[in-house]
Amino acid sequence: MTTVTSSRGTTEVVSARRTESRDISDIVSLFSHFTEVVFGRIDVTYLLEKANLALTLCTEKNEVIAHAVFLDYPNWNITDQSDWESFLHENYANNRCTPLNTLFMHLFVAKEEYAAGCSQEIFRRAFITVPELQFILVFIPADENLEPDMGNVFEKMMITPGSVVDANFTLLVCPRHRYHPQLYVRKARVEDYDDLMPIWTHQSETLKETYSEYFLADLIECQDEENQAVVCEDGGTAVGFMSVCSQVNVSLFQECFDLGPFHGLCKPHPEDILKMPQKPSIQEDKYKSNQTSEETKSVSSQNFEHVQDQDAAVQKDGAVTVSHTELSLDDVKDFKAPATLLETEEGTFHPVYRGASNAFCIRLFCIDEKHETRSLDFLHYVFKLFPDKDFCVILVPHHIPEFQLIQSFVRVVPFCTSRLGHELYVFHRAGLLKSFNVRRATTNDLLGVKMLVKTLRLNESILNDLKIFILARRDPDGIPVQAFIAEVLDQIVGISVIRDEMDIEYIQSHYNIEDFINFNHHQQEEHGHLCHFVLNPIFHHYTKHFLKEILRLAHKSSLYYPIYPQYVEGKFQNPCAHSLTSALHYMVPVRPRRQIVYPLEELGINAPSEQVSKDQLSYSLNHINRKLVLESKVSINTRIVVVGASDVGISFLETLVFCPRLKFNNLILISIHGLPGKDLLGSKHRRFLITSHCFNDEDYAQMSLCSWVNVVVGKMTGINRAAKYVVVSEEEKVPYDYLVLCMGQKYQVLSPTGADISKLPTNREVISKWPQIYTGKVPSNHFTLNNDQDCLKAMHWLKENVVDTEGNIIVYGNTVDIYTTVETLLSLGINGSRIHLIQPPLCSNVTCLNNNEIESAVQEALSKAGVSVYYDSILAQWNEGDDPDLITCAAFTTNTKPFKLQCSAFFSFAYRTVDYETFKAINDACLVFDGRLVIDSKFCTNDVNIRAAGPLTKYSRRYYVDEWTHSNFNSKEVGFELAVSLLDLVDPTPKPFRKQPEGTDRLIPMYRGCKIKGGVLPGGCNYLHISKPEIPICLDVELALYDHGTEIITGEARNGNYFRMHINKYSMVDSITCFSKESFPVSNYICLYGQHERLLNDLYYRWNEGKITDLYSYFREPWSMAIYHDRFIDLKKELRQILMSEQVPGLPPAAEPPPEDQAEQSPCPPPLREPVLRFLRRHRARLPAYAPASGPGAPPTAGEAARGPLA
Repeated sequence: MTTVTSSRGTTEVVSARRTESRDISDIVSLFSHFTEVVFGRIDVTYLLEKANLALTLCTEKNEVIAHAVFLDYPNWNITDQSDWESFLHENYANNRCTPLNTLFMHLFVAKEEYAAGCSQEIFRRAFITVPELQFILVFIPADENLEPDMGNVFEKMMITPGSVVDANFTLLVCPRHRYHPQLYVRKARVEDYDDLMPIWTHQSETLKETYSEYFLADLIECQDEENQAVVCEDGGTAVGFMSVCSQVNVSLFQECFDLGPFHGLCKPHPEDILKMPQKPSIQEDKYKSNQTSEETKSVSSQNFEHVQDQDAAVQKDGAVTVSHTELSLDDVKDFKAPATLLETEEGTFHPVYRGASNAFCIRLFCIDEKHETRSLDFLHYVFKLFPDKDFCVILVPHHIPEFQLIQSFVRVVPFCTSRLGHELYVFHRAGLLKSFNVRRATTNDLLGVKMLVKTLRLNESILNDLKIFILARRDPDGIPVQAFIAEVLDQIVGISVIRDEMDIEYIQSHYNIEDFINFNHHQQEEHGHLCHFVLNPIFHHYTKHFLKEILRLAHKSSLYYPIYPQYVEGKFQNPCAHSLTSALHYMVPVRPRRQIVYPLEELGINAPSEQVSKDQLSYSLNHINRKLVLESKVSINTRIVVVGASDVGISFLETLVFCPRLKFNNLILISIHGLPGKDLLGSKHRRFLITSHCFNDEDYAQMSLCSWVNVVVGKMTGINRAAKYVVVSEEEKVPYDYLVLCMGQKYQVLSPTGADISKLPTNREVISKWPQIYTGKVPSNHFTLNNDQDCLKAMHWLKENVVDTEGNIIVYGNTVDIYTTVETLLSLGINGSRIHLIQPPLCSNVTCLNNNEIESAVQEALSKAGVSVYYDSILAQWNEGDDPDLITCAAFTTNTKPFKLQCSAFFSFAYRTVDYETFKAINDACLVFDGRLVIDSKFCTNDVNIRAAGPLTKYSRRYYVDEWTHSNFNSKEVGFELAVSLLDLVDPTPKPFRKQPEGTDRLIPMYRGCKIKGGVLPGGCNYLHISKPEIPICLDVELALYDHGTEIITGEARNGNYFRMHINKYSMVDSITCFSKESFPVSNYICLYGQHERLLNDLYYRWNEGKITDLYSYFREPWSMAIYHDRFIDLKKELRQILMSEQVPGLPPAAEPPPEDQAEQSPCPPPLREPVLRFLRRHRARLPAYAPASGPGAPPTAGEAARGPLA
């Protein structure tokens, strides 16, 4: 905050912030006649959409009193935006402006009396926000002048003799040195101590307590050739301090970090042991390369070419290429080739560097907050202190957010098992060069680009696209292509190839891109598709400038970068030839949108366009635009280790990854099978188990978690809380700052009771020994299916050993999975007479389907298929009671007499709990375990650094809610809330204080999302059950409750067209059950949950009148499409706010609901009609069945088929 003074002498405390869309009306109110004269006619909304930087000054009452907009090309269209640099050099004297250090002011408005003070403050904030910025320029009409109070802010630039520049305009410049000059750096002196001590103490009480009050003075006094101390001063006062040392423990860094791209921070030596891999491979990943155990494998986030930081490097002919995103070449000075990390048969190869250290380190650094953006000024001086060193390094604790200085450094990727506890950042002296120039590629660049990319796997693709640009400017499909070169001192250090984005309608309809841009202000040709992006890592801090220049030179406003899924047609490959991109972390991942499943036949001509409804390979979308290129993400280095790729764990990671303003550098997932979503789309083996419909293959492809999350493949076998690491597969140690346990529960191998069936025992005699977990060697034909990999393994085994032979298959359990498994076995061609479905005694009176009609239909289908069904049976023996390698027969006890069956395969779904290894790891770590891992209402265990969620957990007994666990709730919602709770701890962004109501700490949170389960049941019927979070209760008992509500049922389960919808006493959809031989749109039906029945086209009235005979066809009618739209919830909220804010004229009072006998309502009043019309017009592409009137007062109209709740 700062104080500005008006022309009348009054003062106002103001603060600067980025401009938001809600400021537009306030900005327009500040316009005057002077505004249009100086800046022309301005559309503020359009200008903000295209601005690189927009700043607003607000008072303490949040009143907007000034605003300015800056772009990277001139105002008034003086010259083409791509040619202004040459234009200025030709026409203006003493011009030192470059695209790197210059912005143009396109608008400035302020309250008249505060104009002078506000202009100075805004320019000061602009120079602070953009450290590279040196000049702010503005063109004004030659016969006009800036307001008198602003005259001393700018100075006039002189025109060169003979210039042909337009005489109608004058160019004014505001240089940096007037408001936020570069700092003077010098050697530290003892007398600086008094200036530095308040800064040091304020920023680090810990250091003061650790090293005493005079530690800073000791550093200044004890300087020598190896240890130096420097300060920066402003106005003769020291405002910053840096202590540097030439002694660096590079061997320790080489053990803990992947320093391949930096040659191990050593100088090249002829005896360096470097090995060239024969072929770049997925194996060359920074985590897997550090693993020695065959059982524990790591798969990093850099598994394919669309990924983040520098990874394993390869060397060839002195050129350096990072095999994933960061690319390096012969440096502009002495940046030599690094070694390679190579996976060998004997273990992991680490290069050996015999050269001297080539780095110095920053030991201590502090600077006054007002001058923090000038931190880089130190480096010019300290590199001169060590002329023989090329690298400056700094170690930063994980919990410290990235400060301004290290935002210009390159973060070095740590090995997964590094327990150093710090992040390493590196800066090369060549990074200080300011001659970073971006231009269009030419024919003469081919050789330089070839040298740059020659060791990349996709080098041919890059070169081919570059040649296409040079020769034709269009690709074979006729799409315009552009290529740009980044160079420093005439050496090529980067290349990018883009083309016009032709699929923009698909992007708009399938991704939440409108969270970042307003499509109404972007032309079709302004959208670009980033094909290739290559940049030398020592110029990593110029990535955003490179992107900004690409947008300017190409006349684009947005760039899109897709990441395609790893697995296509069952094998690992990259389906689209895209090069590596070091720009990925500077772009924002865009959330996918929920799609409407359109009944195309029913819609006919009212179906959406093919661009909206077409099916194509799903991908993850990343985006950057003009507004984002000067915004920095907040980097979070906190090590967050997630154990278990369950729905809760994936939802947790998804929430963190899609935080647009945050960048998590150390997200690690420990999972037995890695990330899900790698198998064939629609693979048959997935039908063994029911699905929660939380995520599907398309969701995994659109998230691309492998681009952001490092994966360690293995099983957690131990937790060391004191040292804060997780033991994986009993060997590798993965350190953490926060540990998140999301393993869930698994089906366990049940131990037979051992009852001697020759003595004819009954269940009553053995029930005390059941259930118990089997601890011996599991027979090869015994299957417990818990995930896709288990199902795939079982599928292959069945095809090889059972399908074409004789023998019984026993399916044992009482969950829905027994039915889906039987149906899958039947679909494999196994005769039903060979399948024996055996159900153990129920633990409660609630069955797995909890619907008598569906259960009867399933039993009828089983009987028709010849499947034998047994009830209340407990496993007594395998074979003859010995631990078998292969189960040949199994015996069971019942309530009457035992029985014995021959067995070729045994599927067990009888007992699901926390597996033993997980329990042992939790118990040995002294975490409270009471049947499940005990947590509080904020997901905390008894260790503040360990969180847990999902079916693995239960609430502490102090809440007195033993019947409620996370199993009762939607796993995706639980994962989201878990992420929110952790963000409160790791997100450094200031947040408003929220006082919790008294007593809420004794309550558990109640989530609102619906529980979903679905699958294919015997008879080939598709089953779906959507219900509210609840404690299971028998449906017959629920129907008998006096306030149960209404059951709307059409069809019959035996006919395969059953649809049941429960409307509760509040007329809200409470549950949905579908049982159909035809497939149905599950995602559409999920949208129906929680809707009021009146919103569903007066559902209850129409059903009661006998107008609805088939709910399947009813919810395929065109009127329902708006209900399935992902923005429909926003419309509902808007309408509710209107209703709640005031009594709407024309509506009955809130306390007097309209008569129930009024089936057809009169047109809604204008306050409610307008949002509906606006919604339909805005989403016309996805809802073409609706035909809203163009006039603001006319009611929406549609075809007869489209009449519904919005028509």
